[in-house]
Amino acid sequence: MPTYTAPTKDIQFIFHDVLQVNKSDIPGYADLEPEFTNAVLEEAGKLTSEVIAPLNIVGDTEGCTFENGLVTTPTGFKEAFEQVKEGGWTGLDLPEEYGGQNMPVLLGTAVGELFTSANQSLSVYQGLTHGAASSILAHGSEAQKATYLPKMVSCEWTGTMNLTEPQCGTDLGLMRTKAEPQADGTYKISGQKIFISAGDHDMSDNVIHLVLAKISGGPEGIKGVSLFIVPKVMVNEDGSLGARNDLSVGNIEHKMGMRGNATCVMNYDGATGYLLGDEHKGMRAMFTMMNEARLGVGMQGLSQAEAAYQNAVIYAKDRLQGRDVTGPKNPDGPADPLIVHPDVRRILMDQKSFIEGGRAFMLWGAQLIDAAHRNNDKDADGLVSLLTPVIKGFLTDQGYDMTVQAQQVFGGHGYIEEHGMSQFTRDARITMVYEGANGVQALDLVGRKLAQDGGKHVTAFFELVKSFCQENGEDEALADIIAPLKTASKHLQAAVMYFMQNGMKNPNHALAGSYDFMHMFGHVCLGLMWAQMAKAANTALANGTSDTAFYETKLTTARYYMARRLPATSMHLARIESGADTVMALDAEAF
Repeated sequence: MPTYTAPTKDIQFIFHDVLQVNKSDIPGYADLEPEFTNAVLEEAGKLTSEVIAPLNIVGDTEGCTFENGLVTTPTGFKEAFEQVKEGGWTGLDLPEEYGGQNMPVLLGTAVGELFTSANQSLSVYQGLTHGAASSILAHGSEAQKATYLPKMVSCEWTGTMNLTEPQCGTDLGLMRTKAEPQADGTYKISGQKIFISAGDHDMSDNVIHLVLAKISGGPEGIKGVSLFIVPKVMVNEDGSLGARNDLSVGNIEHKMGMRGNATCVMNYDGATGYLLGDEHKGMRAMFTMMNEARLGVGMQGLSQAEAAYQNAVIYAKDRLQGRDVTGPKNPDGPADPLIVHPDVRRILMDQKSFIEGGRAFMLWGAQLIDAAHRNNDKDADGLVSLLTPVIKGFLTDQGYDMTVQAQQVFGGHGYIEEHGMSQFTRDARITMVYEGANGVQALDLVGRKLAQDGGKHVTAFFELVKSFCQENGEDEALADIIAPLKTASKHLQAAVMYFMQNGMKNPNHALAGSYDFMHMFGHVCLGLMWAQMAKAANTALANGTSDTAFYETKLTTARYYMARRLPATSMHLARIESGADTVMALDAEAF
């Protein structure tokens, strides 16, 4: 059975050597002393490795069951979730006034990675609740906050978001779910929603659904969409639970992965709902949750890659197969371990360099969110808005690829369920699809985010890269790091220039290159992260450290990424500059 160990040391390196959180002026960061963050991560690591991770394969093999209208989670899930609640993990970065601990999003994100790597299916229950709570916090009335947030922060009540319908996914303007106004200010919600993760289960006393619907008589299309709080069980004025609302689970989906999380068909039959935010402004309220969810899904892609990689390393060191071409490394045994072979090393280095670079990227994004929310930093808010589709799209595409690479290390055993590696691949696959398929993320990036605020934020990103290269250009120890980063950044700027020069004349020229641009952007972001990590490692070595091997490994991995992974920007630029003509050349009938 696969195992999992929390990468506490690597997270601490990013916190304190790279991001240098204690030197930040973001409120709350001064409290993030190394001893404190290490204690939090160690405690979370113990829970995830000893309690949560062993249930991952249970969730996959048993799945959720649906009988007589009731959803039951796999064996052990409910008891484990109680431990998560009791530890206060569900409200780590939520406000104290509602029972949370008010820690920075940075720390919540790092802890979230551990829970997700250990058991993605189980972590989604609390992750979606966090997102729903954030939407109510941002857009709800004081009464709504008081009614729902304390129970949601503690996960005594869990939450969902209901967007998709059988006839509409991305194009939410096509939705048919209706909301009929009532004399008492409530609404009657009627319609069907599908693909509702954690839509129902046996681990909480109530489920608070956030449901998109159209108020009768409102504007057509997306402009007529509103958001509603629709509880599974009605809440009385004193906060106690009352009668069951008029909603039900029609079925649960049978999926290729993430089987321990109930993906439900939800039927609303005149259910009582409460408007969240303003009429016909539902997308604005929902995007609070969706943007948080997209960052969380990026983390899921990274997390599955981490879990798969850990097990691939163990297997590569233990499995004897063939001899090292330069001479036996295990002369007393019948063969050498897999890890001596260059191609296996390539596979493992691809994984290692992606995961550690991706983790730094993800945590930098969390730091930008903290700066935006806690310091009212508009520039940070704009930059993380630009980077959100990159975090979601690039980390999940690459994360999935890395789980496949981890399977490859196992050879035929990676294809056999007994070894558990296929679950990481199957669980990672959904991350490329939900919360906006990655093709949609790429379109959002090129079609909306690049031009946002007059292109201010992409220009700011280029300045970040340029400044780093200028400030460290004379450092000979970083020469083989800076040069590839400069080249990759120039490729990214050339792609933006191509879009500007050709996209207005024919938008297809921009959109046909959007997916390549998202990946190119992701590689440059990881290149920047590796450059910063290499600088931090050099500084630690120069200052003297008791852990020389750790920092030298960082430098070696940074050089690998720059030499073997970052040059992909050249390929992506060539594809982008080829335009849309070959993409759009065939008539639909020719396919």
